[in-house]
Amino acid sequence: MTNNNQSLLLEGWRSHIPSEDEFVGKIALVTGAAEGIGRAVAVALAECGATVLMLDKKARHLEKLYDQIVARNFTEPVILPVDLMETTPETATQLAQAIHDDFNHLDILLHNAAELGSPSPLDQYDMTYWEQVMQVNLHAPYLMTRALLPLLRNQETSHILFSSAAVGREPKAYGGAYSIAYAGIEAQMTIWAQELEKVSNIKVNSIDPGPVRTVMRRRSHPGEDQESLRTPQEITPAYLRLLGVTQSESGKRFYLD
Repeated sequence: MTNNNQSLLLEGWRSHIPSEDEFVGKIALVTGAAEGIGRAVAVALAECGATVLMLDKKARHLEKLYDQIVARNFTEPVILPVDLMETTPETATQLAQAIHDDFNHLDILLHNAAELGSPSPLDQYDMTYWEQVMQVNLHAPYLMTRALLPLLRNQETSHILFSSAAVGREPKAYGGAYSIAYAGIEAQMTIWAQELEKVSNIKVNSIDPGPVRTVMRRRSHPGEDQESLRTPQEITPAYLRLLGVTQSESGKRFYLD
């Protein structure tokens, strides 16, 4: 296993094209699927033949996305209108049971949902924001991963991928709960990878997509030229590579050039 104190450039991601049947028949759960990176990856997976379980609190956005995917004759997805703020051990278990009842297994778990919070000194941080950011970005991914492990173990090879951020590895002043939560995500990824490496075929990694043209990026960097940033669709090949059969390693942090 690679030393997780370093991040690795994901080579060749720009030109990556999945094999024809790489995702056919796969069951993939994508959180934060209503917009941004989650939406782009959900569409790409459905195009490649995966059944995508689209999880987000924005039910109307999911309904529109569902219609768009079906209209393009991609594999029919499943809408999961779930608010991660309300995720508890009990609700995570209920979700896992529902997936078990409908599909009996899970091949891909992409933790992509995120809550930005507010840049602020730690001693003045709004506690409501703190709880929201920690719940969505850190606690919910842990609870869901824990509940879904039996389904992921049912497969010959399965993947857990955490969308991460540079501020989790290189924290800066006023990074607040967002930075601390992603430091926790990087630790969580490493621990899951180490604990699962010899007892399962589950591959666990993280990816820092860098600056991407999303609603969250506009909120966090209001003066930035958004047109200079990559779109979610442009970085989707990187996600497909890390979620596909060619990704055989685990416990690595990746970033894009």
